[in-house]
Amino acid sequence: MTMDKTTGLRVVPTGAALGADIEGVDLSQELDRNTFDQILAAWTEHLVLRFRGQRLDEDQLMAFSRRFGHLDRVPIHTPGTRPHRNPFVLIVSNIIENGQPIGALGAYESQWHADMSYNPDPPVASLLYAVEVPPTGGDTGFLNMRRAYETLPSDLKEAISGRVCTHDSSRNSAGELRAGYEEVTDPRRAPGAVHPLVRAHPVTGDPILYLGRRRNAYIHGLSLKDSEALLDRLWAHATAPDNAWYQKWRVGDVVLWDNFATVHRRDSFDPNSRRLMLRTQIATRAA
Repeated sequence: MTMDKTTGLRVVPTGAALGADIEGVDLSQELDRNTFDQILAAWTEHLVLRFRGQRLDEDQLMAFSRRFGHLDRVPIHTPGTRPHRNPFVLIVSNIIENGQPIGALGAYESQWHADMSYNPDPPVASLLYAVEVPPTGGDTGFLNMRRAYETLPSDLKEAISGRVCTHDSSRNSAGELRAGYEEVTDPRRAPGAVHPLVRAHPVTGDPILYLGRRRNAYIHGLSLKDSEALLDRLWAHATAPDNAWYQKWRVGDVVLWDNFATVHRRDSFDPNSRRLMLRTQIATRAA
């Protein structure tokens, strides 16, 4: 643990491959430059930060998010989901009102993914704020993709050097078909952005294993069979427990993650319980 005596801010690492708690700050209030710079430094080092015991409305969540850069608009909803009035706050929830979901992703499992990696310029960060949480389940796992690349066997580093991969945009991380998209039957024809498998982190320059999402991914220049086999090996390495940390949610938790250097997933939970989260995304980092 580190503590700054002038601000009272404490950084408490999780002890896992990534993640740290930031204690001694109230995110409903404007943070001074010194305090925020310490948060930025901790984020660069630990990739995922958790702030517990917060009480925020949407405006306060957006105000804190904007300290990191320009806000991004929410992704495309699935059919039948009620659009939220705020285009910069995504409702992540299984709650049904008047026969219609008020938010995205329901109560089922969400697969490993980087947010909106199917776009040419994905958001650099996401923040998720817990308003209601179920008694069990709904935990969020994170993988350190910087470490995943560092520990990649040399033959795999050689195999992916200079190669690019399609990130499918037709389905969300819970496997739901997005509005306006058709079923993908051949990953080689999947819609979505094409990104290098190894990317330089925009701040540190460190090489990152950039997998984004597994479903309908395709590595260009390979046969579909060879692409599938190589992706399976890469994901098996990246998802090793040594690269992971899991967040067990409490009401009032705010979690910030680096969307370049991590991927994340969610456990399923009892659909009869309620889960309500607010998510913002940072399109580009502040200068």
